[in-house]
Amino acid sequence: MNKFTLKKEETVLMIIDIQERLVPAMKYGKKVIDNTNILINIAQKMNIPVIGTEQYPKGLGKTVPEISANVDMDLFYDKLSFSGYNEEIRVTLNSIGRKKVIITGMETHVCVFQTVRDLLENGYQVFVAEDAVCSRTKENHKNGLSLMDKMGAVTSNTETILFDLLKVAGTSEFKELSKLIK
Repeated sequence: MNKFTLKKEETVLMIIDIQERLVPAMKYGKKVIDNTNILINIAQKMNIPVIGTEQYPKGLGKTVPEISANVDMDLFYDKLSFSGYNEEIRVTLNSIGRKKVIITGMETHVCVFQTVRDLLENGYQVFVAEDAVCSRTKENHKNGLSLMDKMGAVTSNTETILFDLLKVAGTSEFKELSKLIK
């Protein structure tokens, strides 16, 4: 059951390519931004590192301000490969030393899919927040989620991730963070 369990001291949040020129093409872009920000807030309150990528920022723009205002952009790395598991991310993840990665971002069937595949291949346990990833089409989104599930990623959602990290109700942390999803 360890594969399906998140512990804050073992976890990293990775945000993939939520960029200025990509978001407008996404029907559910605002939902992905909103849920990613919930996960960022959770991560910050629980001391979970947040890292991310930007796909060809010269063409697709930078990370949207709604996200970049809430994270340390020094831990976001430019990339040309579709997979976000590049050398800079590999080195950063090794230095952090945590093996569970929560994934948010765009697009489910391209950069998210290839990043998840490479993380799994390199020994990480991956949790895809299905309500914090999207593609331009519903079919591509569903296909990407299906492929990642078959590869061994855990398909989850923002609320399940929050409550799995919290473990119990009644704490001050629970009272503060549970407000994020209401």
